[in-house]
Amino acid sequence: MATLSENESYTQLQMVWPERLLNAPPAARLPPGYTLRTYRRGDEPRFCEVMELAGWPGWNDERLQPWISRILPGGWFMAVHEESSEIVATAMALRSEVYPCGGELGWLASDPAHAGKGLGMAVSAAATARFIKAGSRPIHLYTEDYRLPALKTYLKLGYIPFLYTPEMPERWRAVCAQLQWPFTPEVWRSEISQLVSVYRRERGER
Repeated sequence: MATLSENESYTQLQMVWPERLLNAPPAARLPPGYTLRTYRRGDEPRFCEVMELAGWPGWNDERLQPWISRILPGGWFMAVHEESSEIVATAMALRSEVYPCGGELGWLASDPAHAGKGLGMAVSAAATARFIKAGSRPIHLYTEDYRLPALKTYLKLGYIPFLYTPEMPERWRAVCAQLQWPFTPEVWRSEISQLVSVYRRERGER
């Protein structure tokens, strides 16, 4: 996996939570008719259904177990439709496998029948706030170019692109054009540089 030292062998898009927002945890806001909660025993079958509805088929208990072991305590968030009592969006606050004290926002997914209500934003905000409360640093995520709704959610929340391989600027230029989002690579690089400096200083690196 790529780290802030920029291993060019990894090609997923990566985003990070900027240093300037580490003291500003985002608020999880849901529309009327929905509530936010954390994982409860028995949520697994519906989680797997939501994953399939979101475009990731093949989830089951066996596939889920390795991820559960990485979730921070109280870090698996669910948006629930009150009328049906069904989970309709989910996100995980995972311990990073790359950064020893870092956090990875993972497996953001939502039921398309409830799209356009800000549910993905709410569970992502809750997971990000959980990282900040835990002191996780850096906070990052991986995603794909075609996941435009998720990308817009992350950008609106405050995550910034990590341009860690030569082709990343053009890939992000295309993403921003599709989302009608400002393409500001120099701003992103400056924020990443600040984050790297703080991260290395805290680890005693030069």
